[in-house]
Amino acid sequence: MSTRVVVLGTGGTIAGRAARADDSVGYTAAELGVSALLGGVTVPPDVVLQTSQLAQLDSKDMDIATWVSLHEAVSGLLAENDVSAILITHGTDTLEETGLFLALTLNAHKPVVLTCAMRPATAVSADGPRNLADALSVALCPQAKGVLVVCAGEVHDAASVFKAHPYRLNAFSSGDLGAVAYVEEGNVRAVRPWPVPTSAPLVVPHDADRWPWVEVIHSHAGANGRVVRALMDAGVEGLVVACTGNGTVHHTLQAELELAQSRGIAVFRATRCVGASIVRPAQATWTATSSLSPAKARVELMLRLANRHALHSFTALAVGQAPTLIL
Repeated sequence: MSTRVVVLGTGGTIAGRAARADDSVGYTAAELGVSALLGGVTVPPDVVLQTSQLAQLDSKDMDIATWVSLHEAVSGLLAENDVSAILITHGTDTLEETGLFLALTLNAHKPVVLTCAMRPATAVSADGPRNLADALSVALCPQAKGVLVVCAGEVHDAASVFKAHPYRLNAFSSGDLGAVAYVEEGNVRAVRPWPVPTSAPLVVPHDADRWPWVEVIHSHAGANGRVVRALMDAGVEGLVVACTGNGTVHHTLQAELELAQSRGIAVFRATRCVGASIVRPAQATWTATSSLSPAKARVELMLRLANRHALHSFTALAVGQAPTLIL
């Protein structure tokens, strides 16, 4: 009996082309179809690959409508008994956001593997074929489950991974948690438990235009609250603050955030320190992400606001704290 793996293409650098083989940065993303990307990947004889071009975009331009389509496609495939795994090709710029979105909204009892590339398909040293081969190895691993990211021989839990470098091939990290597994010559070596699939996934609003409006703002030297006031007046529903250090906020910005919170706007705190966790003082009255980047915190806050009944279980908040009370 054959094993069926479905590969969904969304574009990205892995599908990019440049005019010269020695050019790894001056390329156009999302030019090659997903079927063409798999041409150089060796597929075991008992494995059937099915491809579908779900989208074709540079991931810097990822949008909610594409997320909704991706969720619908993956949810349907997970329900098909003869589908063993789903593999998704994606650009690196927003891969961490898409990965968290899927991790929060799917009961991924099968492997859902996102992979990517830092160099276009036309590069003399293109990394896409190796990443695709490694991703297929993970997809076929009997122990693998949950939403995963495979890049440069490393397997990461989509909930914890983030892009840590703009150029290097090993651009992704999970901070202190580290990789879930490594792929070595096609063999998958796990070093910590596979992610636990979400047993009560959040509901995805099907109308992309009706998702809650959440923005990220930064606390920095000389910050003021005018941007907060402008967003309040425009109807923003949630704010993620990229804080300095251990979750600190400039005093003038904090005053406006407190006002926003008093008007029912959800305010959520993350740190600008890449890959770090905010250490909450014992007597603190605010709550904050454990280790989510500001961009990923925005994804979760959007989903939690859309699922308002689930706000009390906000996974990134300290236990026992109200999800809108951070300051």
